[in-house]
Amino acid sequence: MDLRLCYLFNGLAEEQLNRIFSTVREVSMVKDELLFTGGDQALGLHVLKDGAVELMMKTENELEIPIAILREPGECFGTSAIMPDDPYSLSSRCVRDGNFLFIDRSLLHRIISEDRDLGCIVMTNAAGFFLNRLNQARQELRIHFATLFKSFYL
Repeated sequence: MDLRLCYLFNGLAEEQLNRIFSTVREVSMVKDELLFTGGDQALGLHVLKDGAVELMMKTENELEIPIAILREPGECFGTSAIMPDDPYSLSSRCVRDGNFLFIDRSLLHRIISEDRDLGCIVMTNAAGFFLNRLNQARQELRIHFATLFKSFYL
């Protein structure tokens, strides 16, 4: 699988992609398998090869709230692993049998420390992605609040 399908690796040179790919381990997953839990130490970055993965968060009373379902090759999850010492912020569960590429956190950080340009590209891509998600969340809140206030005043 071409790692360029993962937004984090857009703009990397072939040699940089090869360095990352040399650390990749392909992992199989089965439906209903919990891949990791929010709050656990982030062990690595996951890049979907095939299948489907649901991302969710748990509320204080253990209710699981679905956040997204990843279905496209190259979609990544466990992105907390690109940050030093951050735990996984969400939980992930396989919802359709498949495979993902696993990039060990310590190996990824070693590559980034040896190639600062690579690290800058990865972090710039991550910042752009998360800024876009933040803007989407803001738009959704605007819509929800407008609907709420409209029904409140009717």
